[in-house]
Amino acid sequence: MRILLVAPASGHWRGLGKKRLFNGRTFRFSMLSLLGVAALTPGTHEVRLIDEQLDDVPWDEAVDLVGITVMTATAPRAYELCRECRRRGIPVVVGGFHPTFNVEEASRHADAVVVGPAGGAWPALLRDAEAGCLKPVYHGDPAAEIPAHLPRHLLKRSGYVSAQTCCATMGCRNTCAFCSITAFYQGRRFRRPIADIVDHLASFDDRFFLFVDDNLTQDRDHALALFDAIAPLRKQWATQASVEIADDPELLARMAQAGCVGVFVGLESFSDAALCSQNKRIRPAADYRRAVEAFHRHGMFVEAGLIFGFDTDGPDVFESTLRFIDEIGIDAMQASILTPLPGTRLFEQMRSRIVDLDWAHYDYKWAVFEPARMSRADLMAGLEWINKRFYAPRRILRRLARWVTMPRGLTTFHIPLWLNVAYWGRQFRFGVHGYNPAGRRVAQGTAATGLTRLPAA
Repeated sequence: MRILLVAPASGHWRGLGKKRLFNGRTFRFSMLSLLGVAALTPGTHEVRLIDEQLDDVPWDEAVDLVGITVMTATAPRAYELCRECRRRGIPVVVGGFHPTFNVEEASRHADAVVVGPAGGAWPALLRDAEAGCLKPVYHGDPAAEIPAHLPRHLLKRSGYVSAQTCCATMGCRNTCAFCSITAFYQGRRFRRPIADIVDHLASFDDRFFLFVDDNLTQDRDHALALFDAIAPLRKQWATQASVEIADDPELLARMAQAGCVGVFVGLESFSDAALCSQNKRIRPAADYRRAVEAFHRHGMFVEAGLIFGFDTDGPDVFESTLRFIDEIGIDAMQASILTPLPGTRLFEQMRSRIVDLDWAHYDYKWAVFEPARMSRADLMAGLEWINKRFYAPRRILRRLARWVTMPRGLTTFHIPLWLNVAYWGRQFRFGVHGYNPAGRRVAQGTAATGLTRLPAA
């Protein structure tokens, strides 16, 4: 069969990779989900992979089966592709997080739905597709072996910050209410054999790569063994990790020796009440400063994941957060709005407050619920404001002085600099402006009611 695997894109991101400047390349990683599906496909089939950020779906080519990976924000576009497949008489399959948690909805658009990871489901689905008897639902097995070698030749390498990404573990044992990882993997963790990971990393010449694990260091002994095994490869890499590892000098030292130059840590909020509401561990403010200093001492830059819109967040949360992350030395920031994704406990907890069920708005930039202490417009504008302010050129230059003086800074400063410039470019490309809700309230004495552009306070 001729199989087309598609990663849909919508809004600003669809076709963005075709632009010459600020084209989102820094934020595109090698698509492990679809590459994994391609690797599970027997060689008797012909596979093509399309990333809609880079290419259009080739409707003029003959195709026997289409598979689409779906996140909540891309569901409307995915369903649009499904309708076109059905119009052309092409069997279409959907999988990923959104279909897993919305099987009935996805079944109305696709001929088959893969629930959970593709492992254990895709080969059986292909046999049924060849026989012309697709079942409505296939259940994947999270414990199924991950293919050691992925067909990365299917990617347009120039469109990604790194075509060389690696997944050493899957799942997370944390129980954060807003996170879909726990539900998708049923609160379990799965680990790949370290020998397979070393074999994969040694197979390519690129020096920089990304671990895309949700929490690479959650199993400490496995992480230490992994770091010792990959250290001789002398590569550089970044990953997601918990801020708690900053309290473990041995783990940090071994990470640094293995080539880690950056970590993404989900700080979420500096409000104790907000963290408690989401089952996140509470840390004193001074601990965050010490944690960032620990990462910096080991030559690792820190990108913080921040969430706004908790019930404790008032209009002043953006200004106070910006001041605090400047003080503790955060190197990059990924800010988002609290988003109750279907399938999470947060979605059930907030169901009565959700006012927007347009899945395209579940991209972490829209307020799809009524916040407790500010308007939806203020929440969205405040997010834009803090992004614009944090990635102002003068702040980036101020951080540059820190990066070059960090251990290994002269050889790695280009990594956070590249990331910061990319975020700045994204504000420019997407027309981000916003305003400071606290400043607007001082000026007007009332809550904001629209997303008009106003001078930031």
